[in-house]
Amino acid sequence: MTVIGNFKPAGLAVLAAGAALALAACSPTPSPAQPSPSSPATVPATAHATTTASASPSASPSTSATVGALVDGFPQQLLPLMPNATVVSSSFDKSSAPATAALVATVTGPTSAVVDFYTKALEAQGFKAVPGDSVGAVASKDFVRGDSETVNLSVVAASGVATFTIGANVAAESAK
Repeated sequence: MTVIGNFKPAGLAVLAAGAALALAACSPTPSPAQPSPSSPATVPATAHATTTASASPSASPSTSATVGALVDGFPQQLLPLMPNATVVSSSFDKSSAPATAALVATVTGPTSAVVDFYTKALEAQGFKAVPGDSVGAVASKDFVRGDSETVNLSVVAASGVATFTIGANVAAESAK
């Protein structure tokens, strides 16, 4: 496996997936008034819950995560939200070294559209794409800037909807 700076390319994907799982674990459990996951229910397409919590017990005290929205202070210049995408979860910690940001979102369209959008957005900021476009059957693209800034994008599509996770480890001054 190629090591980029101090980071393994697949490490960001694991970090982002772990953050998403941690966020899912922070979701409130259904109350008796709410349907259980096995019972049928309809939810309006615009409904979403927002919860803010520490990403994990070992996370920095200044790490914040939100479900259903961009967390306060999220570096939207670094990781812009793709047009027409819906945020599933986000997290941000500017106090760590490197600063970390992660975004999980969905968008109607093909995987290639997501990869193209973020490739252009990141290359415009000086990131260079690392060779390789997938890990197994999952579209996955790594980007580097300088010796220590990295971004990973992973995309899975089903039924015309692309779900993507993008995570960044960058210098704190880059997290804008």
